[in-house]
Amino acid sequence: MIDKSELVNIAEEYLKDSSNYLVDIILGSRNSITVEIDNDNGVDIDYCVALSRHIESKLDRESEDFDLTVTSVGLTSPFKTVRQYKKFANKEIEVLGKNGIKLTGILKSSDDKGFTITVVKKVKPEGAKRKMDIQEDIYYTFDEVKYTKYLIRF
Repeated sequence: MIDKSELVNIAEEYLKDSSNYLVDIILGSRNSITVEIDNDNGVDIDYCVALSRHIESKLDRESEDFDLTVTSVGLTSPFKTVRQYKKFANKEIEVLGKNGIKLTGILKSSDDKGFTITVVKKVKPEGAKRKMDIQEDIYYTFDEVKYTKYLIRF
């Protein structure tokens, strides 16, 4: 059986001197391997091919056959790394908390423990006739979130 930690080491060894970074390695049934990478400026297809060849050169198909896919993370895929949160700073995101509440807002900042999202709420001040939009910053720790995604609007 192919070892995920071995794959992580192989991929990170190749990625260490580039602006690309490892997001996830998914091991599926029948030795299906998917390596997801990202880059702050987008991933080049030629880089995916080169990484795929590097990983294949480190594994032995004679002892165990496998199906390998190296791909960039989809634009609407949930965030999996802290670096992805940094990449999408000041962009609109969607957050689904483990409490079931879904929010959209601007990703204000992030750190190693969580992130802050700025949301717009309608509030009726005391004595006012109409509701007003106010901005509120909400901090989430990563373990409070089911998913966070970049939000694309057309």
